[in-house]
Amino acid sequence: MRCVVQRVTSAAVQVGEETTGAIGPGIMALIGVSTEDGPADLKYIAEKVLHLRIFDDENGVMNKSILDAGGAILAVSQFTLYGDARGGRRPSYFRAAKPEKANEMYQQLIQTWRDAGVQVETGRFRAEMQVSLVNDGPVTILLDSEKNF
Repeated sequence: MRCVVQRVTSAAVQVGEETTGAIGPGIMALIGVSTEDGPADLKYIAEKVLHLRIFDDENGVMNKSILDAGGAILAVSQFTLYGDARGGRRPSYFRAAKPEKANEMYQQLIQTWRDAGVQVETGRFRAEMQVSLVNDGPVTILLDSEKNF
């Protein structure tokens, strides 16, 4: 499982003219699920995002997690995180999970964050979406449950 985590002052996702999710300060999380992912991968990403210390403390040091700082998560499924462009100009998505599995894990991840007390807004699975955000810092962290980066 992969997740691009961006600290934001605001973020929103639209499907057509409808805003399906919007947050103020918090985390924009782009989530990709692979064919090999299972419960351990989901737990790793869920916990890492909840406890990642990317928010400033009273001294301006990134020392607080989303749980400490408050704020929300905007979670957007993005199968292209498993795009492999090493072999040519058109990415291959053979490692991206099929939609049924990807949606199930995406929904479980969202529920895990909500169960931890974090407000989570979402995009719409398998929809063409327009995402807008104001990256704060900028702070962008790449997470991979296989620990490739």
